[in-house]
Amino acid sequence: MSYGVVAITILWTFLFGYLIVASIDFGAGFFSYYSVLTGHENKIHNIIQRYLSPVWEVTNVFLIFFVVGLVGFFPDAAFYYGTALLVPGSLATVLLAIRGAYYAYNTYGSSKDNNKIYMALYGATGLLIPAALSTVLAISEGGIIYLADGKVQIDWISFFANPYTWSVILLGLVSVLYISAMFLSYYANRAGDEIAFEVVRRYALIWSGPTILCSFFAFLTLNQQNPEHFSAMVDMSWMFIASFLCFMFAVYAVWKQKWLGLAFIMVMLQFAFAWYGYGRSHLPYILYKYINIHEGITNDAMAISMITAFVLGLCVLIPSLFLLMRLFLFDANYILGRAGKKG
Repeated sequence: MSYGVVAITILWTFLFGYLIVASIDFGAGFFSYYSVLTGHENKIHNIIQRYLSPVWEVTNVFLIFFVVGLVGFFPDAAFYYGTALLVPGSLATVLLAIRGAYYAYNTYGSSKDNNKIYMALYGATGLLIPAALSTVLAISEGGIIYLADGKVQIDWISFFANPYTWSVILLGLVSVLYISAMFLSYYANRAGDEIAFEVVRRYALIWSGPTILCSFFAFLTLNQQNPEHFSAMVDMSWMFIASFLCFMFAVYAVWKQKWLGLAFIMVMLQFAFAWYGYGRSHLPYILYKYINIHEGITNDAMAISMITAFVLGLCVLIPSLFLLMRLFLFDANYILGRAGKKG
C-alpha cells in the first residue's frame, strides 16, 4: 500500500469522524431553535443542552486534523483549494465563530431578549455550515476550477448552475438533521425522557425520507458531473447497497421504538459504507485531474512522520471521546439530568 493511499485513508477517517460528531452538533442546534419557534422548547431543549454542554468544545478537532493533514500530505492542495475554498471556507469560519459566541453567551449571558437573537443565529449556522462545507465535494469532481496563466480560477457560473452542487448541498442539510435526530432519539430514550423522545423520534422519521432521496439525487447528478467517478461507484455498488440496508434497519428500529442504540450504530454504518465507498471510487484523485494521491504526496520522510503523528492522534482522540461519553454523556446521573452542566 502506497503512502498516498495510507494518507488519504487516515484523512478520510478524520473527516468521517467530523461528519458524525458535527452533524449531531449542527442538527441539535437547529432543533433547539426550531423548538423555540414551535413551542416545544420545554420538551426537548434540556435534552439537547445536556448533550451539547460537554461535547461542543471538541467537535472541530476532527476538522482541524483534516485540514492540516491535507496540506501536509498533499502540498498542492493548498494551491488549488486555497483559492477554490476562499469563499465557502471563510463563510464556514465566520459561522463557526458565531456558534462559539452563542456557546459563550449561553454559559455566561443573562438577557432573554438578546438570547433569542443568538438562538436564531445558532440555529441558522446549524444548516449554513454544512451547506458551505459540502461544496468541497462538488468542487473536487472537476469542471468548476481551472488554471489560467498559472493561477487557479473558479467558474462561478458552472458552480451555481451545476445540479450536482445543489444535490450535495441538499444532501448535507438533510443528512445533518437525520443523523442528529437519530442520535437524540436514542439519547432521549436513554435519559427516560418520553416527551422529548416522541418529538425527536418524529424528527428522525420525517428526515429519513429526504435523506435517502437526496442521496439518490446526488448519485444521479454525479453521472453528469463526472461520469468516470459515477462508473467507479457503480462498480463497487455493494457498499451503497449495504448502506441502504443499514438505513432500512435504523428507520425500522426507531419506528418500532426498540433497539435504539443499535439503530444509531446502523446510522453510523450507513454513512460509513456510503462515505468510504464514495471516497474509494474517487481515487486516485483528491481534486479531479489536478491532485493525484500518488503524484501529489509529499516526500517519503515527511509522509512517514505525518502518518505516524496522525495515527497517534487517532489513538489519543478516539479513546478521549469514549472517555468523554462515559464520564459525561452516558453517566447515569448526568443523562438523567441530576447533575449540573459539565463543560
